[in-house]
Amino acid sequence: MNNIEKRLAEERMRMESITVPDELEMRLRSALNTAAPKRKKRIAAVWKIAAVILVVVVLSGNNYNAFAYYGKQLLGFDELIHGTLKQLNDEGMGQIVDERTHLEDGTELIINGIMTDANQLIMYYTLTNPNGIEEQQGDHFRLSKISGFLTDSNVGGGTSLINEDHTEMKGTMSFDSVSPFSKKLTLHFWQIVQNGQMAEGTITFPYNPNAALQTKIKQSINKSFKVDKGSITFRSITATPTMTVIDGTLNVANFDRVRLALDSIELKANGIPIEIIGSGIQSSFRGMKFDISYDTLPKQLDSLELVMKQFVGYEKLNERISLASLSDEPLILDGKELWVKKVSTTSKGVEITIATAEDVMLDGVSIETENEITSLKTTVNQNVSEQKNGQLMKERTLLFDTVIEPEYLLIKGMHYMKAYNNVIKLKVD
Repeated sequence: MNNIEKRLAEERMRMESITVPDELEMRLRSALNTAAPKRKKRIAAVWKIAAVILVVVVLSGNNYNAFAYYGKQLLGFDELIHGTLKQLNDEGMGQIVDERTHLEDGTELIINGIMTDANQLIMYYTLTNPNGIEEQQGDHFRLSKISGFLTDSNVGGGTSLINEDHTEMKGTMSFDSVSPFSKKLTLHFWQIVQNGQMAEGTITFPYNPNAALQTKIKQSINKSFKVDKGSITFRSITATPTMTVIDGTLNVANFDRVRLALDSIELKANGIPIEIIGSGIQSSFRGMKFDISYDTLPKQLDSLELVMKQFVGYEKLNERISLASLSDEPLILDGKELWVKKVSTTSKGVEITIATAEDVMLDGVSIETENEITSLKTTVNQNVSEQKNGQLMKERTLLFDTVIEPEYLLIKGMHYMKAYNNVIKLKVD
């Protein structure tokens, strides 16, 4: 086994020493556009070169060109960036762009620079207009996506800051990662034109893949856990200098019944939780794809583990709660408090105001009278309020389409954040 690993390491080093030709994209396109019969062998040879290059990318763990890059510091953005991004910028890990175009209203858009790795592209931009800039730029101008060779990167989130006289705005915006084979990238944006409609604009700028930051960790996880209403699978982890991303899939029937269900999944480095940046989900043929973004990993990494402390759960209750008199004490539903605050009959129907913990959503709710059972019609007026014991709880009003005073509140079950405490130990070498 040691000999095999040694041979693989030697082969990887040999492959990584191959330099990708600058004119690769042009050669590929030319080969495809001139596919005469007598040149078939040459075209095949070009594709063999392309295949070798793709293997290099795979073997190098999506590290792009696999070496640290020290460029120039992006100036003027100190108030917008902090923590990891500020440290990387201070170290000169950005790529200067300085590409400019004008919007319909005369505002100049400047792409000051970018910072890229296998997880994301971060763009630093400036809007300037001596006649003034609208503070609510989302209504007049917004960034859309970045395209390029083998690249179609959607926009993520960002921040911006406008100066006191509203003539200059600095901003940052994140996008999905871009292809290491792109030599030019195009920013797509939307702007207000003369007729008041939104129209798409573009600006193309050069991109140096060698300026991409090296990936620290790229490994498969492929570990699944059963939960009350399905299962969740953690597929991979990609740790780069700008952030760390866990990807996976889930097939959980009640996932949307609890807010921010992914935020209770911790990534611990050296036993300490890494700050979570955000999470997202999207539909796929295998169910729902998800990703969780964390801050970057520490330079000295001794241990790494993924901890699913809590996740969406479901508990059958089949509770029948008397409404004859309201108590000053909460009811306990499988360890969760339920406060029945008020019962009244209005022109809209029967209204019952309740309060629970933020993560609790009741299921199969109805009211019972002497002769009938009426199911919940809708929930209104949801807000956070302080209870008599000082707890902040989610308060809302249940509306039932009947004017008959109820005797009982019926609850079949509840969705909530359940403790699972599943642990996955990840490799750090």
